[in-house]
Amino acid sequence: MKNMIRKFFKIKERDTTLKTEINAGITTFLTMCYIIFVQPAVLSSCGMDFGAVMAATCIASAVTTILMGILANYPVACAPAMGHNFFFVYTVCLAMNIPWQTALGATAVSGSIFIIICLMNVRHHLMKAVPETLQKGTAVGIGLLIAMIGFQWSGIVVDTPGTLVGLGDLSSKPVIISLIGMFSIGSLLIMRVKAAFLISIIISTIIAMAWGLAEFSGIIAGPPSMKPTFLKLNIPGAFDLGLINIIFVFFFLDFFDTIGTLIGIGHQGGFIKNGRFPGMNRALLADSIGTVTGACLGTSTVTSYIESSAGVSQGGKTGFASIITGLLFLSGLFFYPLIKMIGGGIARDEVSTLYPITAPVLIYIGCFMLPLIRQIPWDDLTESIPGYLTLIIMPLTFSITEGFSFGFISYVLLKVIAGKYRDIPVLTYIFAGLFIIRYFI
Repeated sequence: MKNMIRKFFKIKERDTTLKTEINAGITTFLTMCYIIFVQPAVLSSCGMDFGAVMAATCIASAVTTILMGILANYPVACAPAMGHNFFFVYTVCLAMNIPWQTALGATAVSGSIFIIICLMNVRHHLMKAVPETLQKGTAVGIGLLIAMIGFQWSGIVVDTPGTLVGLGDLSSKPVIISLIGMFSIGSLLIMRVKAAFLISIIISTIIAMAWGLAEFSGIIAGPPSMKPTFLKLNIPGAFDLGLINIIFVFFFLDFFDTIGTLIGIGHQGGFIKNGRFPGMNRALLADSIGTVTGACLGTSTVTSYIESSAGVSQGGKTGFASIITGLLFLSGLFFYPLIKMIGGGIARDEVSTLYPITAPVLIYIGCFMLPLIRQIPWDDLTESIPGYLTLIIMPLTFSITEGFSFGFISYVLLKVIAGKYRDIPVLTYIFAGLFIIRYFI
C-alpha cells in the first residue's frame, strides 16, 4: 500500500517522505479549519440552515481538496472562499433580495463556465481582459469589506444615525471577547504559530462559556442533515437577465483567486519551472469542479486556499498532503455541537446578532489582503484611479459588484481620454459596456 502511494504521488521524485506530507497536510488544515466555524455563521445570515451549511462546507472542502491531490498532485487545499461568501450573502441575497437558492444556482453556473474554460484552455485570454490594477484593487477591496464586517460582528463598530458608523461599547462582554481574540491572534502570529486562528477561537470560546455567553451542549455528535440545502439550487432562476453580472462576478472572483493562489504556492514550493506550472490546468479543473459540487451541496464558491502555503513551508510537495487535509475536513462533520456553539453568535438585541468568537478572524483576514495595494501602479493615474475606485467602493457600498463596476468603467474611460485606447483588450471594452448597461436595465 505504501509503495502504491509513493508511486502515485511521486514521493521519491519530489524528494519528500510520507511523514513529511502527513505533517504538511495537518498543518494546512490547522491554518484553515476556521472556515468550518465561519462559513455557517456567514451563510445562515441569509436564511440558510446552519447545520446543513456546516456539513456542506466540510464535504465540499474534503471532496475538492482530495480531488486536487489526485488530479493535480499538488499540496493545495480548497474550501469555501472568504470574500465570495460575503458577496453571496450581503450583495446578492440581502442587498439584491435574491433567494439563496437562486444565488446557489448562479454559483453553479459560474463554476460550470470555469470548467468549460479549463477544458477549452482559453484562460490566458480572460486573464488579459481584466487589468492587473483591477485584480489587485478587487483583492484589497474585498479585504476591507471583510474587515468591516468583522468589526461589526465584534460589536466594536456599530450603526449610528449621524455618521453611519461609530465606536461600540468597549465595556460590553462580547466586545471584550473580540478584543481578546484580536490580541490573541496578533500575538500568536508574531510568534509564528501556525494554528493562530484556531487557538484564538478556542480561547475566546472558553471565555464566552465562563461568562455565560456560550452554552456548552457537547463536542461530538452525528453529522447534521444537509436536506435543507442539498440540491436546492435554482439554476433556471440564475439565468434571469439581472443575474448575468452576478454570475460574471462569481466567475471572476473564483478564476483569479485560484490562479493567484496557485501561482503564489507554485513559486513558494518550486513547482514553477522556467515560467511554466506543470499541471496547472488540472488544478484549475479540480477547483472549478469543487465550486459546482459545493453549490449542489449548499455552500458558496469553493476555491484554492493560500493557507496551503503553511503546509508547503513544512515540506509538503505532493497531493498526498491534500488527501490528509481533505480527510481532516471530513472529520469536522462529527463536531457539530461544538461548531454551533462557536459560530452560532450571541444576540445583541431582537434584530441583530454578534459573533465575537469568529469576528477577529475576519478582521485579520482583511489585514492579510491589504499588502496587494502596493502593487497598484500609483504613478500612473489611468491605472491607480480605477484601482482606487475598485477597492474603496466595495466596503463603502457593501458590494463587490459595484466596486468591480466602477473599476471597469473608469479604467476604459480614463484610458480612452489619455489616448491609450489601443492598450485596452476588446474583452475589457465589452465588460465595461455590460457594467454600464446594468445601470439602465
